Amino acid sequence: MIFFDVKGQETIKRCMEIAAAGGHNIILIGPPGAGKTMLAKRLPSILPPMTLQEALETTKIHSVVGKIKNQGLISVRPYRSPHYTISDVALVAGGQYPQPGEISMAHNGVLFLDELPEFKRSVLEFMHQPLEDREVTISRTKFTVTYPASFMLVASMNPSSSGYFNDGKGGSSVTPFEMQRYLGKISGPLLDRIDLHVEVEPVPFDKLSDKRPAESSEAIRRRVTAARKIQTQRFDKINNTHYNAQMSSRQIRKFCPLDEDSSALLKSAMERLSLSARAYDRILKVSRTLADLQGQENITNDHIAEAIQ
Repeated sequence: MIFFDVKGQETIKRCMEIAAAGGHNIILIGPPGAGKTMLAKRLPSILPPMTLQEALETTKIHSVVGKIKNQGLISVRPYRSPHYTISDVALVAGGQYPQPGEISMAHNGVLFLDELPEFKRSVLEFMHQPLEDREVTISRTKFTVTYPASFMLVASMNPSSSGYFNDGKGGSSVTPFEMQRYLGKISGPLLDRIDLHVEVEPVPFDKLSDKRPAESSEAIRRRVTAARKIQTQRFDKINNTHYNAQMSSRQIRKFCPLDEDSSALLKSAMERLSLSARAYDRILKVSRTLADLQGQENITNDHIAEAIQ
């Protein structure tokens, strides 16, 4: 499995590596045929192997739904890709005797939501709690059940209803108002819970036909695994926190200290871009992951700048 090694795709590859290394949620925005679905399907190939504890948790969830027969312990990270016509119950959990939905089936793995704006608004609103708390709680008259839902959200979408940006390259004239109306199908609070927003551009013919070997997924996976090992050691004595994306606000303050220059840069970005408090935490989490990928103990100006970008 190979990632295209060109200027635009190099940036995308870098973002996918960051997402995998820190367990960050990511959304891919681009026209049809740009490779959004391909990138999402390749993501599991660069994720680190599951630990024994993760394998046990994943197996328990799948056994509740009856997906385990003679398979034994699940050792491969789940990859779930529900269609946008899915119901609220099927995605989250529910029924008279609630069983895990798609987001719990993706626990310790990847949940891919293709064509994000096409999902029902009610379905997307249900995503707020699991993205924030990494668990789903279903209440009934006589009992309440909680299922784990710590997954990487990978979402993809077109920039407009026609599928193209307002640049004339797609052969379709799209006004900024039409693009804004289409993007408005996704609520701000949901987008605010996605760490990385990436613009995906189509790969030009000369790059598609280039026969030079590009960097393999296995090479990227080694860097991701090394970064995850650093995080495992960092959170070794903390329950329910295994990688950077799971950090709480208190843990962010502890493990993401900034020097004066980095703090000034972040302050300037917060003021100029009018970023929220959640965005502040997201930038620090991504910066921490960038430092881990380079094996550095402290977050520097470069990490903050790349995270903001």
